[in-house]
Amino acid sequence: MRIAVVSLLLAASAALTAFSVLAYDLFKPGRDTVPLVLCTAGLWLLFALAVLLLRGVRGRAVVVLVLAGSVGIGAAAMVGPPNTSTDSARYAWDGIVSTAGISPYAYTPADDRLDALRPDWLFPAPELTESGKRECVGERIQTAQKTESGDLLCSALNRTGVPTIYPPAAEIYFAGVRALTGPNAEYWPLQLTGLLLSVGTTGMLLVGMRRRGIDQRFAALWAWCPLVATEAITNSHVDMLGVVFTLAAVFLVTGRRYWSGGFVLGAAIATKLIPVLAAPAMLRRQGWKVTVGAVATFLILYVPYVLSTGIGVLGYLPGYLSEEGYEDGTRFALISLIAPGGSAVIVAAVLLAVIAVLVIWKTDPDQPWLGQLVMIGSALLILSPRYSWYALLLLPFIALSGRWEWLLVPMALTLRLLVPSIPLTRVAIATAIVVIVVMSIHRARPGIAQRVLRPGWSKVPEPGDQTVG
Repeated sequence: MRIAVVSLLLAASAALTAFSVLAYDLFKPGRDTVPLVLCTAGLWLLFALAVLLLRGVRGRAVVVLVLAGSVGIGAAAMVGPPNTSTDSARYAWDGIVSTAGISPYAYTPADDRLDALRPDWLFPAPELTESGKRECVGERIQTAQKTESGDLLCSALNRTGVPTIYPPAAEIYFAGVRALTGPNAEYWPLQLTGLLLSVGTTGMLLVGMRRRGIDQRFAALWAWCPLVATEAITNSHVDMLGVVFTLAAVFLVTGRRYWSGGFVLGAAIATKLIPVLAAPAMLRRQGWKVTVGAVATFLILYVPYVLSTGIGVLGYLPGYLSEEGYEDGTRFALISLIAPGGSAVIVAAVLLAVIAVLVIWKTDPDQPWLGQLVMIGSALLILSPRYSWYALLLLPFIALSGRWEWLLVPMALTLRLLVPSIPLTRVAIATAIVVIVVMSIHRARPGIAQRVLRPGWSKVPEPGDQTVG
């Protein structure tokens, strides 16, 4: 009966995911975000119910259900184009430019010299209105100007006037996808790749958990999570590739393959930079090998682009940090309440440094996932980015540690994306912090003092003691 009910809930999740992709997006003029928020809340509710009922399932059925849900919900997320982000359009363009033998860091998308590369689905021709004026038309189409001629440019990309921000491993990934599909395939190639990567992550978790004596039911916290379907597949964020590399690095390092783990970690950091947050928990044992391997891989991947583009490989990163408010501290939702302006940057940096030191000191090197959960989750709470897909990196470590309460972090960031209200964001993040602290104290009883004072606090319970939820 439980298997049947879980199966029905997963089918309902897949159906609601498809409906959400087809019915709602953030690009319609005069859009009402309330239906999308309610639909998203429904997806999280179905997810929670399915995970709770999975507690009563045993044996091979667990693996079958986790994999089936990962494939089914993920496939449903492919039924329509991106609905809350236009980043994958930029990925496609970078890939098209790269396959033409041009460095994606060399020119902005609005540069006239790239006119011959522009596919119609990314750069549609302006339409002539009844008044005789040429205008850009379409939900995802923005109006821009070419840099040299000043001509009207209609584009599905955001920030057409600035160079790309993505590191080299991401650019190699974009080029690889476009090399296989060509420039005219629209959004589905990256969505399909996102599906393959997300299901591959599910499989990696299941195998890794079995080998380490961790309850495989925890893998559902990744496989069925609405954030994965939305951001890894529908919106095809490259963070998904960073997740794969980071998780592989963790399993390699815990398997005493430190050099290999460092190389893969370097590839993860060269994909989206954020995976550097997973590094401190992997430095307790043979950390110098992991560090050297990661740094070497990172630099090697950058060499071809530095040789062709020079300092331009930094792309729009400095401008992005300033635009997002991290330069003056305005982006820190909670810290800005007590440390306004530029002082918020200093407070955030000190907090992250202290947490990193504690993670290195306390983490069990054989089971680093709780340390990584704390490091990545704390960074997201402190930095409070307005992009929920950054939390994709957190989800595998929620699964490996079984700490479901940390799911409130991606939920809070999703709410911030859909309803960009600072007061609401502060309430959501503060609520997440309170619940996480309360649950951490609850889990630590009765030996909380001893656990705080000695290393090894990241050790998970014995397999027989673990239950989902």
